[in-house]
Amino acid sequence: MVFVIRKSEAGSNRWVNLNAIKRLVQADALKMEIIPNPKEVEGIKVLQLETTAGAAIKFFDNTIGINIPRSRFLPVKESSNLLLSDLYTEKDGYVVRNPARTDPANPSIELAPEFKKVGDFLKRFKSIPSIIESDSLKVSGDVWFGSSVVLKGKVVIAAKSGDKLEIPDKAVIQNKEVHGAGDI
Repeated sequence: MVFVIRKSEAGSNRWVNLNAIKRLVQADALKMEIIPNPKEVEGIKVLQLETTAGAAIKFFDNTIGINIPRSRFLPVKESSNLLLSDLYTEKDGYVVRNPARTDPANPSIELAPEFKKVGDFLKRFKSIPSIIESDSLKVSGDVWFGSSVVLKGKVVIAAKSGDKLEIPDKAVIQNKEVHGAGDI
């Protein structure tokens, strides 16, 4: 018997009876489909061959699935998701939605390729900006954030090509497009 707890399309947890897996492996009955996944690694096109654990469910008897809404968890699938930490707080040992955030939806966040790798992302922020009152954020180019920055409403920060744009400590940017230091 296998129990699968499905959180969302973004991710899932699986509870599996190890004896059931052992029986299938010993019987050579796990005939997993191979999924080709084209990627680019350091400028070279490669083909990654994958299987998915979720696809194995068809080989087990007595499976169940439980859908859990996204509001119950916050997966980090890309570096921009790290900015959402401001929307949550701890209460009595649980992570809960920050009551200061009145909009139930998460703001839309789009970051430049310079922020893609976690190491590059982290070095560009002295501290994570507050986005409690943010609707959307779009960052492009060579942008660096000071500490205690507050972003509100719809914010676009776009460094000009070849320029480094530094958002100063304690800057508050609301419903604005920033292309240079003079726009802050």
